[in-house]
Amino acid sequence: MSSITATATATTATAKTNYSTAASSVIDFLSLVEQLKRTKRTGWINNGIQSPESIADHMYRMGIMAMLIEDSSLDRTRCIKMAIVHDLAEALVGDITPFDGVSKERKREMEEQGMKQLVETLDSSAQALEIESLWREYEDDATMESHLVHDLDKCEMIQQAMEYEKSDAKELESFFASTRGIFRHPQVQAWVDEIYRRRRSAN
Repeated sequence: MSSITATATATTATAKTNYSTAASSVIDFLSLVEQLKRTKRTGWINNGIQSPESIADHMYRMGIMAMLIEDSSLDRTRCIKMAIVHDLAEALVGDITPFDGVSKERKREMEEQGMKQLVETLDSSAQALEIESLWREYEDDATMESHLVHDLDKCEMIQQAMEYEKSDAKELESFFASTRGIFRHPQVQAWVDEIYRRRRSAN
């Protein structure tokens, strides 16, 4: 075996060893994230929706929505990433709504602890710290990207409300009332206008 081949083999073996070491943490983390697929969104449960979406369902469509944004002033990749991690702490604390009797301060505290546990599960790796940073950026809502993702969060919610009104014959006006006038990005505002137009046409 040549020295070059031997070196390449040793490097590959070392890489596999490193990956194997990290694999346990990653699988533990992904098992926690799996709870997002199982946990149904509280607002829909409280309104008697027959097959309510999960938290993961909500974040998935938000990620797709972020991909559809046409705005060169935004870091679209960061928006997509933020959309798919913004509710990540709910894997541990659940979907807490304003009607659950939990203060905003206590909710933030619980989610901080949840995010800390998630980061520690990934051994505070660079990837874990990126996830935490994106989550904090969303929570702080101080950047243009976080503004957009907040818009997407509420826009996705009212589109889902419109769809449930049709599929479950429910009246879900409270979801629309809670979001009127809050949208900031012009493209999202156009989507919201179209949702309202379709909702009016269905009535």
